[in-house]
Amino acid sequence: MPDILEEVLKFLPEKKISISCFEGANIVLYTKDKEFFLDNKGAIKEIVDSIKKRVELRADPSIITDVEKAEAKIKELVDKEAGLSKVTFDPQRAIVILEVEKPGLAIGREGEILKEIKKETLWVPVVRRTPPIRSTVIESIRHVLYENNDYRRKFLNKVGQRIYGGWIREKKHEWIRLTFLGAGRQVGRSCLFLQTPESRVLLDCGVDVAADEDERYPFLDAPEFDIKELDAVILTHPHIDHSGLIPFLYRMGYKGPLYCTAPTRDIAALLALDFIGVTFKQARKALFSSSDIKEMVKHTICLDYEEVTDVTPDVRVTLYPAGHTIGSSLVHLHIGNGLHNLVYSGDFKFLRSRLLEKASAMFPRLETLIIESTYGAKEDTLPPREECEKEMIAIINETIERNGKVLLPTLGVGRAQENMLIIERCMREGLIKQVPVYVQGLVWDITAIHTAYPDFLNLFIRKNIFHRDENPFLSPIFKRVGSQTEQQEVINGGPCIVIATSGMLQGGASLEYFKHFADNPKNSMIFTSYQGKGSLGQRVKGGEKEILMDSEVVKVAMEVHAIDGLSAHAGRGELLRYLYEVEPKPKKVIINHGESTKCLELASTIHKLNGVETVAPRNLEAVRIK
Repeated sequence: MPDILEEVLKFLPEKKISISCFEGANIVLYTKDKEFFLDNKGAIKEIVDSIKKRVELRADPSIITDVEKAEAKIKELVDKEAGLSKVTFDPQRAIVILEVEKPGLAIGREGEILKEIKKETLWVPVVRRTPPIRSTVIESIRHVLYENNDYRRKFLNKVGQRIYGGWIREKKHEWIRLTFLGAGRQVGRSCLFLQTPESRVLLDCGVDVAADEDERYPFLDAPEFDIKELDAVILTHPHIDHSGLIPFLYRMGYKGPLYCTAPTRDIAALLALDFIGVTFKQARKALFSSSDIKEMVKHTICLDYEEVTDVTPDVRVTLYPAGHTIGSSLVHLHIGNGLHNLVYSGDFKFLRSRLLEKASAMFPRLETLIIESTYGAKEDTLPPREECEKEMIAIINETIERNGKVLLPTLGVGRAQENMLIIERCMREGLIKQVPVYVQGLVWDITAIHTAYPDFLNLFIRKNIFHRDENPFLSPIFKRVGSQTEQQEVINGGPCIVIATSGMLQGGASLEYFKHFADNPKNSMIFTSYQGKGSLGQRVKGGEKEILMDSEVVKVAMEVHAIDGLSAHAGRGELLRYLYEVEPKPKKVIINHGESTKCLELASTIHKLNGVETVAPRNLEAVRIK
């Protein structure tokens, strides 16, 4: 569709549109006609029905109300109980962003307040939630986007020109090729490179923090990968083994879009900043800087679940819930004009958890499924979550009874919040004795981001937040530890529960607590996260009783427990059930993100049970999909 803007204008009365441009795959039209802006009599809907693309009509910047008057009118119209905290204007796009504590009250019944703002000011209002727990990361990201709104406008228009501007590469044959630059028969450094005659798309780009230096990063030096030709990056979720190297792409000159959900963008930026800090603490040179993280944020295009968008002339993406972390996604790719449909699972969970709904299993079309195998072996059938929660409760109660402390080293994203919800419910219901629950490291900041995006949480939590104004993350049992002095008070204090990163004891606050708690048999440590090969967590979980740390031997006398059933990854039973329930049935299944034996074992089982072609590629292997 090289002339799509001209085609769109043919649907509209002459001289009604002053500016036509792209915002990514969306088409934006501006008009100087106030009446047409407020009531286009179905003209925009007719265009959408015809071209099957999103089209938005806005008032031309020359006719919108003065900023001061508009802000005064907005404050007058928005319900005081909505908690309007900030009004930010983007004059070039005629958009005004309202940050509020209660979005429902700011929107009004059937959007009546937003309609009134639009009518009175001609600005297009966009409502965003103010996190109940202050998040400096969200504030910084919103500031970066506002500070660079002129750049963003030009960037998004350029993305649209790439999508609709026609083919730039010679098309002789139709084919689809997928190269594994990471996560081929391993857990860590996920990075898949999708090629068609026209497109070059990267699916995730992570770092294996537990691996040796030469096995830590994806194979970006592979001959087929040229960053100058990269069209788009799609991120499934923010864990470092999937997102950690994306800022490095921008450092190396990539200027294209990154597609993901808004929570994924925010948490990925936070984890990238933390990754820099950890690298410096380890006396190693960081691969990227905070400026590169800002570049990543500037180039991110956030998508909602089931929002369809083109990313290149022959690739269309739709994100679906993955049930792994807040905003985590299954990536559905519609390639070519119906040529092939591919789903990349990233990491996913096919059970409803305390935090999230289970992963989606229904797609419009599906021929190839790429699925993880973290827990793909026969011995990886996970016990019921109810049993695992009971086990956690029993360990905590026994430890508190003997005046000990409980350490929960955990992934900051997802696993930590799940543990918080379990503990909050148990204390509220009297199943666990009331003791302080200390939260340190990234956990607090990431939990703040969770409070900003309740729409991505499961139905039960959403109902409590929206209808009862009850947010479990705001419970007074949770105490933030924000300094070394406060940390020392926790170490010297009485019975308590400590939730801290990292989940593999690879640095962070959890490692410091481990050093001080380890030699006391009254204390307990509960692993609920995956322990990567070679990590300190794996060694402790495996039974090592003396650990050399910083030229000092730490004796492990505390009780060490591992509860695998609370994992945010699908266990073997879930993986096989997913293949049974997914619709339509795939013709090919590609196994990745698992230790070699687990990948091969899962591939063999799926082939025997489902009679479909399966393959478990190694790193640097390419699979011809079509």
